[in-house]
Amino acid sequence: MARYVRDLVLNKPDDFVQFMMNDFLQKNSFVMSNWKGEPAYRTGDAMMEGYKYLKWNYSGGIFHLEAWMKGTFGGEWNLDGFVGTLQKKPYKASLEQLFAALNQPIPMNQTGAPEQVNPMPNVVPVQTVDNSSAATMGLVFGIFSLIFAFLIPLVSILLACLGFSRARMGAGSSKAGLAKAGKILCIIGIIAAIVMWGLNILTLSASFARFY
Repeated sequence: MARYVRDLVLNKPDDFVQFMMNDFLQKNSFVMSNWKGEPAYRTGDAMMEGYKYLKWNYSGGIFHLEAWMKGTFGGEWNLDGFVGTLQKKPYKASLEQLFAALNQPIPMNQTGAPEQVNPMPNVVPVQTVDNSSAATMGLVFGIFSLIFAFLIPLVSILLACLGFSRARMGAGSSKAGLAKAGKILCIIGIIAAIVMWGLNILTLSASFARFY
Protein backbone atom coordinates (compact mmCIF):
# COMPACT_ATOMS: atom_id res chain seq x y z
CA MET A 1 0.00 0.00 0.00
CA ALA A 2 1.46 3.34 -1.08
CA ARG A 3 -0.57 6.25 0.23
CA TYR A 4 -0.13 9.80 1.37
CA VAL A 5 -1.17 9.74 5.04
CA ARG A 6 -1.73 12.77 7.25
CA ASP A 7 -2.90 13.07 10.86
CA LEU A 8 -3.86 16.46 12.31
CA VAL A 9 -4.70 17.22 15.93
CA LEU A 10 -7.62 19.64 15.52
CA ASN A 11 -9.71 19.34 18.69
CA LYS A 12 -12.57 21.10 16.94
CA PRO A 13 -16.33 20.42 16.78
CA ASP A 14 -17.40 17.49 14.62
CA ASP A 15 -19.84 19.64 12.64
CA PHE A 16 -17.04 22.04 11.66
CA VAL A 17 -14.85 19.23 10.32
CA GLN A 18 -17.81 17.57 8.59
CA PHE A 19 -18.79 20.84 6.92
CA MET A 20 -15.25 21.57 5.71
CA MET A 21 -14.88 18.07 4.29
CA ASN A 22 -18.25 18.14 2.55
CA ASP A 23 -17.32 21.48 1.02
CA PHE A 24 -13.91 20.20 -0.14
CA LEU A 25 -15.32 16.98 -1.60
CA GLN A 26 -18.05 18.83 -3.46
CA LYS A 27 -15.77 21.52 -4.90
CA ASN A 28 -13.30 18.89 -6.10
CA SER A 29 -16.02 16.66 -7.61
CA PHE A 30 -15.37 13.68 -5.34
CA VAL A 31 -18.00 10.93 -5.32
CA MET A 32 -18.33 7.90 -3.09
CA SER A 33 -16.76 4.92 -4.82
CA ASN A 34 -14.93 1.67 -4.17
CA TRP A 35 -11.24 0.82 -4.24
CA LYS A 36 -10.68 -2.94 -4.36
CA GLY A 37 -13.55 -3.56 -1.93
CA GLU A 38 -12.68 -0.58 0.26
CA PRO A 39 -15.06 2.42 0.38
CA ALA A 40 -13.28 5.60 -0.71
CA TYR A 41 -14.01 8.93 -2.39
CA ARG A 42 -12.93 9.24 -6.02
CA THR A 43 -12.46 12.07 -8.51
CA GLY A 44 -10.88 12.44 -11.93
CA ASP A 45 -11.22 10.17 -14.95
CA ALA A 46 -9.42 7.30 -16.62
CA MET A 47 -8.35 9.12 -19.79
CA MET A 48 -7.44 12.75 -19.09
CA GLU A 49 -6.03 12.92 -15.58
CA GLY A 50 -6.29 9.56 -13.85
CA TYR A 51 -8.34 8.65 -10.79
CA LYS A 52 -7.63 10.24 -7.42
CA TYR A 53 -8.82 8.62 -4.18
CA LEU A 54 -9.33 9.82 -0.63
CA LYS A 55 -10.42 8.46 2.75
CA TRP A 56 -10.86 10.39 5.97
CA ASN A 57 -12.19 10.13 9.48
CA TYR A 58 -12.33 12.33 12.56
CA SER A 59 -12.34 10.93 16.06
CA GLY A 60 -11.18 12.19 19.44
CA GLY A 61 -10.10 15.53 17.98
CA ILE A 62 -7.72 13.85 15.50
CA PHE A 63 -8.27 14.16 11.76
CA HIS A 64 -6.92 11.28 9.67
CA LEU A 65 -6.64 11.37 5.87
CA GLU A 66 -5.33 8.92 3.29
CA ALA A 67 -4.91 9.93 -0.36
CA TRP A 68 -3.56 8.17 -3.41
CA MET A 69 -3.81 7.89 -7.19
CA LYS A 70 -4.53 4.86 -9.31
CA GLY A 71 -1.26 3.68 -10.78
CA THR A 72 -0.58 2.64 -14.37
CA PHE A 73 -1.06 -1.06 -13.63
CA GLY A 74 -3.88 -0.66 -11.14
CA GLY A 75 -1.73 -0.20 -8.04
CA GLU A 76 -1.53 2.75 -5.66
CA TRP A 77 0.59 5.84 -6.21
CA ASN A 78 1.32 8.08 -3.26
CA LEU A 79 1.64 11.80 -3.87
CA ASP A 80 5.44 11.94 -3.86
CA GLY A 81 8.01 10.84 -6.40
CA PHE A 82 8.72 11.67 -10.04
CA VAL A 83 6.30 9.29 -11.75
CA GLY A 84 3.02 11.09 -12.38
CA THR A 85 4.27 14.21 -10.64
CA LEU A 86 2.36 16.57 -12.97
CA GLN A 87 -0.90 15.13 -11.64
CA LYS A 88 0.27 14.43 -8.09
CA LYS A 89 1.44 17.97 -7.41
CA PRO A 90 -1.94 19.77 -7.86
CA TYR A 91 -3.73 17.05 -5.88
CA LYS A 92 -1.30 17.39 -2.99
CA ALA A 93 -1.58 21.19 -3.18
CA SER A 94 -5.37 20.96 -2.87
CA LEU A 95 -4.96 18.81 0.23
CA GLU A 96 -2.56 21.32 1.78
CA GLN A 97 -5.19 23.99 1.21
CA LEU A 98 -7.72 21.76 2.97
CA PHE A 99 -5.41 21.29 5.96
CA ALA A 100 -4.94 25.05 6.24
CA ALA A 101 -8.72 25.54 6.23
CA LEU A 102 -9.19 22.87 8.90
CA ASN A 103 -6.53 24.48 11.10
CA GLN A 104 -8.07 27.97 11.01
CA PRO A 105 -9.43 29.43 14.24
CA ILE A 106 -13.17 29.02 14.70
CA PRO A 107 -15.08 32.27 15.37
CA MET A 108 -16.35 32.47 18.96
CA ASN A 109 -19.67 33.92 20.07
CA GLN A 110 -20.10 36.36 22.96
CA THR A 111 -20.19 33.54 25.49
CA GLY A 112 -16.82 32.25 24.34
CA ALA A 113 -18.32 29.12 22.76
CA PRO A 114 -17.63 28.15 19.14
CA GLU A 115 -20.08 29.57 16.63
CA GLN A 116 -22.48 27.02 15.13
CA VAL A 117 -21.31 26.22 11.62
CA ASN A 118 -24.13 27.05 9.23
CA PRO A 119 -24.73 24.30 6.63
CA MET A 120 -25.08 26.93 3.89
CA PRO A 121 -21.60 27.54 2.38
CA ASN A 122 -22.44 31.12 1.38
CA VAL A 123 -22.98 32.27 4.98
CA VAL A 124 -20.63 30.06 6.98
CA PRO A 125 -18.33 32.31 9.09
CA VAL A 126 -15.15 30.38 8.24
CA GLN A 127 -12.78 30.30 5.29
CA THR A 128 -13.38 27.37 2.95
CA VAL A 129 -11.14 26.01 0.20
CA ASP A 130 -11.22 27.89 -3.09
CA ASN A 131 -9.51 26.41 -6.16
CA SER A 132 -9.55 29.68 -8.08
CA SER A 133 -5.85 29.34 -8.93
CA ALA A 134 -6.56 25.92 -10.44
CA ALA A 135 -9.30 27.48 -12.59
CA THR A 136 -6.84 30.10 -13.85
CA MET A 137 -4.20 27.47 -14.60
CA GLY A 138 -6.79 25.40 -16.44
CA LEU A 139 -7.49 28.35 -18.73
CA VAL A 140 -3.78 29.04 -19.28
CA PHE A 141 -3.06 25.40 -20.13
CA GLY A 142 -6.07 25.37 -22.45
CA ILE A 143 -4.80 28.41 -24.37
CA PHE A 144 -1.31 26.93 -24.75
CA SER A 145 -2.79 23.58 -25.73
CA LEU A 146 -4.66 25.23 -28.58
CA ILE A 147 -1.53 27.07 -29.73
CA PHE A 148 0.72 23.99 -29.62
CA ALA A 149 -1.88 21.91 -31.49
CA PHE A 150 -0.59 23.57 -34.67
CA LEU A 151 3.08 23.39 -33.65
CA ILE A 152 3.77 20.23 -31.62
CA PRO A 153 0.59 18.10 -31.31
CA LEU A 154 2.04 15.78 -28.65
CA VAL A 155 2.85 18.73 -26.37
CA SER A 156 -0.64 20.08 -27.00
CA ILE A 157 -2.24 16.83 -25.78
CA LEU A 158 -0.06 16.84 -22.66
CA LEU A 159 -0.97 20.45 -21.87
CA ALA A 160 -4.64 19.73 -22.47
CA CYS A 161 -4.61 16.83 -20.00
CA LEU A 162 -2.95 19.01 -17.37
CA GLY A 163 -5.35 21.86 -18.05
CA PHE A 164 -8.43 19.64 -17.97
CA SER A 165 -7.41 18.34 -14.53
CA ARG A 166 -7.01 21.83 -13.13
CA ALA A 167 -10.17 23.09 -14.79
CA ARG A 168 -12.13 20.30 -13.12
CA MET A 169 -10.63 21.26 -9.76
CA GLY A 170 -11.55 24.90 -10.32
CA ALA A 171 -15.12 24.18 -11.45
CA GLY A 172 -16.44 24.71 -7.90
CA SER A 173 -14.34 27.79 -7.17
CA SER A 174 -15.13 31.49 -7.34
CA LYS A 175 -13.69 31.44 -10.89
CA ALA A 176 -15.91 28.66 -12.25
CA GLY A 177 -16.33 30.59 -15.52
CA LEU A 178 -12.58 30.48 -16.18
CA ALA A 179 -12.53 26.78 -15.36
CA LYS A 180 -15.33 26.08 -17.85
CA ALA A 181 -13.56 28.08 -20.56
CA GLY A 182 -10.31 26.25 -19.82
CA LYS A 183 -12.01 22.86 -20.06
CA ILE A 184 -13.54 23.76 -23.44
CA LEU A 185 -10.19 25.01 -24.76
CA CYS A 186 -8.48 21.82 -23.60
CA ILE A 187 -11.01 19.67 -25.44
CA ILE A 188 -10.64 21.78 -28.60
CA GLY A 189 -6.86 21.61 -28.22
CA ILE A 190 -6.90 17.80 -28.10
CA ILE A 191 -9.19 17.58 -31.14
CA ALA A 192 -7.03 20.04 -33.08
CA ALA A 193 -3.85 18.19 -32.08
CA ILE A 194 -5.25 14.85 -33.23
CA VAL A 195 -6.34 16.37 -36.56
CA MET A 196 -2.93 18.01 -37.08
CA TRP A 197 -1.17 14.78 -36.10
CA GLY A 198 -3.19 12.89 -38.69
CA LEU A 199 -2.49 15.49 -41.36
CA ASN A 200 1.23 15.35 -40.58
CA ILE A 201 1.23 11.57 -40.97
CA LEU A 202 -0.64 11.81 -44.29
CA THR A 203 1.79 14.46 -45.51
CA LEU A 204 4.81 12.32 -44.58
CA SER A 205 3.25 9.26 -46.18
CA ALA A 206 2.62 11.19 -49.40
CA SER A 207 6.20 12.47 -49.37
CA PHE A 208 7.63 8.96 -48.97
CA ALA A 209 5.33 7.67 -51.71
CA ARG A 210 6.65 10.29 -54.15
CA PHE A 211 10.25 9.64 -53.15
CA TYR A 212 10.04 5.91 -53.76
